[in-house]
Amino acid sequence: MKPKIIRTEPDYEAALMRIDVLMDGDPEPASAAGEELELLSLLVENYEKEKYPMELPSPVAAIQFRMEQAGLRAKDLIPYIGSASKVSEVLSGKRALSLAMIRNLVKLGIPAEVLLQEAGAKLPSDEALQQGKHFPVAEMVKRGWFVGFQGTVAEAKTQLEDLLNTFVGKLGPNALMPALNRQHVRNGGNHDEHALAAWRIRVATLAIRESLPAYKPGTVTQDFLRELSRLSYLTTGPKLAKEFLNKSGIHVICERHLPKTHLDGAALKLPDGSPVVALTLRHDRLDNFWFTLFHELAHVALHLDNDDMDAFFDDLSEGGKKDKWEKEADKLASQALIPEAEWKAAKLTKESLPGAVLAFAQSLRISPAIPAGRVRYESRSYTVFKPLIGSGQPRRVFGIGAD
Repeated sequence: MKPKIIRTEPDYEAALMRIDVLMDGDPEPASAAGEELELLSLLVENYEKEKYPMELPSPVAAIQFRMEQAGLRAKDLIPYIGSASKVSEVLSGKRALSLAMIRNLVKLGIPAEVLLQEAGAKLPSDEALQQGKHFPVAEMVKRGWFVGFQGTVAEAKTQLEDLLNTFVGKLGPNALMPALNRQHVRNGGNHDEHALAAWRIRVATLAIRESLPAYKPGTVTQDFLRELSRLSYLTTGPKLAKEFLNKSGIHVICERHLPKTHLDGAALKLPDGSPVVALTLRHDRLDNFWFTLFHELAHVALHLDNDDMDAFFDDLSEGGKKDKWEKEADKLASQALIPEAEWKAAKLTKESLPGAVLAFAQSLRISPAIPAGRVRYESRSYTVFKPLIGSGQPRRVFGIGAD
């Protein structure tokens, strides 16, 4: 028979029969029959590996086998597993191995793939773990970011690698490395990069859990934003905006910022390329909500879709020098919320009557918080139009309690 890739059981049986015939002839290795025998043997071996893979031994069986080989007793495993009680629980199958234990047991010569129970698996980079140690673990425990963990902060730190491995989920351990992220931070000098990385991972993992339609780059246009702005006119506008964006494949996540991050919002891409707009709602007002939302959507349209960056993080407070990316996002957001020609024609100032602001907002079918907030920002007068800016409404609409 002519050797060929074995894909079926009949092909496999035929190859075995041909091997038997060739072996009976005891061919020389360099002969045509010898080369055919060698090739058929390789083809059979590959088929058997794929069709009948050998199961990995259990971690406990592998540990016990290594103990036998090296003449080790249970107490000799204490430096690798942690305590006599933990050794007993592991060997009896009552306690699962942690990544820290596995990292130690590999030093005894037990393959990582056996301890991890996945063929070809390797331990996560130790460098990623070292980065994770700088995360604000206490705050993350307090907020319940480690799913299923009910222990103390001290206990979290003893099993940090396992908790971080679960925390990053589908993003993978490289997500723990802030330096790997192509990101831009507005007014970034005051940010803790590790806290920022932790918040980014949290936002991304929440977004990954959502099932949305596929996003098409180029979706966020001027007309798209103008249509979205009209939802601000409605009482439940923020919630409707989330639904509107979700139907276009854009994730909207509300998550409080971590200490030392000073964030209003962010725009980032998931591994599949779909965009996420994340809002902290740290300034719980409608004027801030709508401008931040549109600023992040501007980053999606102008920068994420063009692959300029993977993420933008924005502190929209006054101060700090704006680069071209931030100026572009500010301009598009402002124009989409209130066309510049309309704004100039309205001539609203801090001396204008509230009725004038309300009438202008009604003429554009937008929330009065938007023009009121713009007047306050441009005049730097943050005591005017307080009843119009919608204090406390964004969190109320999303059902989010106060900090």
